[in-house]
Amino acid sequence: MELKFDRLTKQFSNKIAVDRMDVILQPGVYGLLGANGAGKTTLMRMVCGVLNPTSGNILLNGCDIDTLGENYRKLIGYLPQDFGYYPDFTAKEFMNYVSALKGINKQSAKLKTKELLELVGLSDVANKKIRTFSGGMKQRLGIAQAVLNDPKILVLDEPTAGLDPKERIRFRNLISSFSKDKIVILSTHIVSDIEYIADTILMIKGGRIIINSKREDVTKEIDRKVWTCVVPKNKVDILSRTYRVVNLQHDSDDNVSLRIVNDTKPTENAINVVPTLEDLYLYHFDDMVLE
Repeated sequence: MELKFDRLTKQFSNKIAVDRMDVILQPGVYGLLGANGAGKTTLMRMVCGVLNPTSGNILLNGCDIDTLGENYRKLIGYLPQDFGYYPDFTAKEFMNYVSALKGINKQSAKLKTKELLELVGLSDVANKKIRTFSGGMKQRLGIAQAVLNDPKILVLDEPTAGLDPKERIRFRNLISSFSKDKIVILSTHIVSDIEYIADTILMIKGGRIIINSKREDVTKEIDRKVWTCVVPKNKVDILSRTYRVVNLQHDSDDNVSLRIVNDTKPTENAINVVPTLEDLYLYHFDDMVLE
């Protein structure tokens, strides 16, 4: 299976949100990173058929998704950032409702609902109203409804937002378990989520893909460009204005330890350290904030 973006472009009035994007996606987990306004949500909505491109195409195995129509939409699973649910529905009722919307017959829906609620750890609360659920439970229900139709393309927009660390780990494991033989596009502002589960990192800037790299290779670009150094407290402001300071830690009353991303050695006592995905993000986006 292959999903191809061919010169994919989306323009709103005078703003180009996605700019002639050329990418080929195959089964695996793709971590999507970008600043506010980078084009991530616009891209995902086009993948799901919610928005139409201004120009260019999205092709599934060489066929335009507009031509495929309903046959393409049946292959999509989507968990939006603001996952809508009916608070007075039970988890089971909600899953049956979504099954009906997706055209799944009642018998299959019953079996699939039981299987998925058990898989996401909600079988013991299947008959409880969703309004009683915690944020993590609602997100787990969200992923369950997204995969009801056994989608071949799974689109997840900020799936771990608002979850505590334990719930994030559980959610990452769930996504990994669902990703076999699927194209999974996962947008998140929590870099560690992508570092753990993404096979490929896609970084978007100005509507264009600036990085498309396997996770294990993605930070090679900034090898020997990440430094740590200990400096007197009175020099921190000057260095912060001059360099990209990723982290700052007070070692004592007089000294501060800095982590700096820079092409050249920032201070005489600076030493190279192993780069991370967060370092890479700041190298490209500097003061921009993750969407």
